[in-house]
Amino acid sequence: MSSAPRPDCTPGGSRKRSPAWSMLALGMAAQGASCVFMYGLPVLVPVLRGHGLSLGEAGLIVGAPSAGMLFTLVAWGWIADRFGERITMSLGQGLAGVVLAIAALTHPSIPVTGVLLGLAGALGSSANSASGKVVLGWFPPERRGVAMAFRQAAQPLGIAVAALALPPVAAAHGLPGALGVLAAVCLVTSVVVAIFVVDPPRGAAAGPADGRNPYRLPDLWRIHGAAMLLVVPQFTTAAFTYDYLVAERGWDAAVAGQLLAGVQIFGALCRVACGRWSDAVGSRLRPMRQLAVVNGLVGLQAAVAIKLDAGISPGLLISALVLAMAGNGFAFTAVAELAGSAWAGRALGVHNMVQNIVGALTPGLIGALIAGNGYAVGIGLAALFAVLSVPITPADRRPVAEPAAA
Repeated sequence: MSSAPRPDCTPGGSRKRSPAWSMLALGMAAQGASCVFMYGLPVLVPVLRGHGLSLGEAGLIVGAPSAGMLFTLVAWGWIADRFGERITMSLGQGLAGVVLAIAALTHPSIPVTGVLLGLAGALGSSANSASGKVVLGWFPPERRGVAMAFRQAAQPLGIAVAALALPPVAAAHGLPGALGVLAAVCLVTSVVVAIFVVDPPRGAAAGPADGRNPYRLPDLWRIHGAAMLLVVPQFTTAAFTYDYLVAERGWDAAVAGQLLAGVQIFGALCRVACGRWSDAVGSRLRPMRQLAVVNGLVGLQAAVAIKLDAGISPGLLISALVLAMAGNGFAFTAVAELAGSAWAGRALGVHNMVQNIVGALTPGLIGALIAGNGYAVGIGLAALFAVLSVPITPADRRPVAEPAAA
């Protein structure tokens, strides 16, 4: 459902205030609400273990929302392209909230809970595709990088919220209480989005594809491929830094958890800084390549320090974690701009899907490698993926300073 064109000026010439930043805030809220239960459930592993599950079984349960979202990201993108962002985000969040409420109120068995979490992930993924279109449509190219970075910052912020809120609720009210909180977050967000979000004007930021299928452009495939490679160091450091600090370096578990919660928040700020960087230099892909080089080099240094058991290894590993998450918005912005408003929802859905497939496989495969060969080998291999992404990332097709259609 498209809205009227963006009101830039009144007939008399007085300038109206653009709703762009308020639309961004609402898109971030929808994205963050879905991230709380899609990526924040690992903090409930001890609760699941208390139900008699093994670590592997608990991992399957907390990974269910991420698995479910893989099946619907492109479909939600098509719905956003066809019917608009507001109805897409509101509908998906509302249905996910209903499913989570059912899981909280009916006290199903653990396997059924896993199925319901997977269904909630499939429904809640609507924000992953639609919120990016809100940024594309409401922000001009010269501010789109920082806007998309804010949107991408919703993920680590959502994880941080889950880390702070869910454990005490689960300790007091068990798994149903935690699921009830997640349901409430999704339902409230759905209502707020339905009331306040305004769809951006159709036809804005048409992009190089000119409304046609953007996958005829090889650049889009290359961005997907480079981003898939960059997921490996991001998910490797995110999955194993905590265990390395506690199991290998002897850190207190609570201290390590608090530090990593702070790192997530700092990583969100770094994403915003990277978005501002891309706007300032007029490129998404050049900073993406440059940061990938730094990411790879710091990751390799961390691997060497871990191998030597050097005291600097925790600092280098945490630095690699921050660098790996900082540039996440580059590729998303480039994908949306290349696809244009007519295809951005589907293209962002594909981009999310391929990234999450790699993200789902990375911890298991790298974890097996670490178990057999040590942390240095696993971290070093992940860093090499960042380096390999550099030649795959294409050059800029057009300057981002090109004015968007109003």
